[in-house]
Amino acid sequence: MIAELAPRKADREDGGGLPADGMPTPRRYLAIVAISLGTVLTVIDGQIAGVALPTIARDLKVDGSASVLVVTIYQLVLVMTLLPFSAVGDRIGLKRLYQGGQLLFTIATALCFFAKSLPFLLVVRAFQSLGGAAALSVMAAMIRNIYPAKQLGRGLGLNSVCVSVSAALAPTAGGAILAVAPWPWVFAAGVPFALLSLMLGRAGLPDVPPRPIGYDRLGALYCALTFGLIISGLEAGVHGASPVLAAAIVFAGAVFAILLVRHELRETHPIMPVDLLKMPVLALSACGALCAFVASMTLLLSLPFRLQHGYGFSPGAVGAMIAPWPLTTMFVAPTAGILSDKVPAGLLGGVGMAVATIALLLLATLPAHPGWFDVAWRMAMCGLGFGLFLSPNARLVVGSAPRARMASAGGLVSTVRLTGQTLGATLVASLLAFGFGEGRVPPLIAAGLTIAAGGCSLARLNPALRRPTAEDISPDAA
Repeated sequence: MIAELAPRKADREDGGGLPADGMPTPRRYLAIVAISLGTVLTVIDGQIAGVALPTIARDLKVDGSASVLVVTIYQLVLVMTLLPFSAVGDRIGLKRLYQGGQLLFTIATALCFFAKSLPFLLVVRAFQSLGGAAALSVMAAMIRNIYPAKQLGRGLGLNSVCVSVSAALAPTAGGAILAVAPWPWVFAAGVPFALLSLMLGRAGLPDVPPRPIGYDRLGALYCALTFGLIISGLEAGVHGASPVLAAAIVFAGAVFAILLVRHELRETHPIMPVDLLKMPVLALSACGALCAFVASMTLLLSLPFRLQHGYGFSPGAVGAMIAPWPLTTMFVAPTAGILSDKVPAGLLGGVGMAVATIALLLLATLPAHPGWFDVAWRMAMCGLGFGLFLSPNARLVVGSAPRARMASAGGLVSTVRLTGQTLGATLVASLLAFGFGEGRVPPLIAAGLTIAAGGCSLARLNPALRRPTAEDISPDAA
């Protein structure tokens, strides 16, 4: 096995009193159910609101463009707070933060049911997102404590399946609820399952002791401002705000990004894991994942416009054409996760991105009159390619980080995913605004991004990219 997956002695030891090789059965299975249910609920509730936006706008008597804020504010708060929360997990305990986040998420979800105005709904959605961020920020770290080291890839693969299937089912679930109930039930329907996840987690999740170290408050502020201002500025520019104002907001975010990096390089326990990003393998993994998530979101958001407006398919037919992607990922991701415990992640990711690139180029060159099968098998190829890349990539990031920094590594994985998805949505909005979003340009751009992701993945096979010693990263991280 190459250096990227070689375990260090420090990683095989658990100073917190937990077994170094995961949790014993049958408690492990209880923890798996709890963490999987939490993942499903967090992802679905983040995306299920999209299908209800027209109804929400009508009932609350607001413009459709204003109702989009119900989705935007959830994503924005998530991106801004994931990394600051991951650092909190190290200090108060992973289980305490995870369950505290779930509790806040559950309360805010229930309050969505009573929303009678858009401002109230937006405030509650922001608190809902805060709870989701707290849980997601330490989810990968929890998984690393639940599974034995030799099954870590399998565990992260299962979690990837939960994310993919939840994202795919969210619109369908939302539509089914709206068919029989008012829009507040879109949010309230998840409350019983959230309570179940809380009860199962209380009994089954591992108790990882906190580490009594300080908290970088200034770094947390810089981190939130960096992501918040840059993404808000890009969104403002896309949605018609003054170009000067949008550029000024992005510039302010870039200034805070510089301040963040300079500040974190001096910190022993950084909020932004710059110490981990000094590791070439992890830096390449983060860059590759960012490119892959931007690519997938670029295609998935632009393709419905092309299929409906360019080829005349109905929304139902478009949904059936896109479905092979998440369905294929559902089977490929756990298999790839298992393989990543034995096969270098760099090789699996390179093969996956090669398959995805070919599929995207085939989607860019669809025939003049495609049928369902013409699109469906290309989408299945995309699901195969991205499934081979994402699970092993996440396994490498979480498995390669020192055990004391696994919460930060997990926060990095989630932040990269959300940032990539947000940037992909912004890119598609820009392409649509300039008239390039309904043709071949989006899949071609996505193909270019998958080539970059594949290059990052294959570069990790270089044996010179060894994992650093404890002296190369934060003093207390090893």
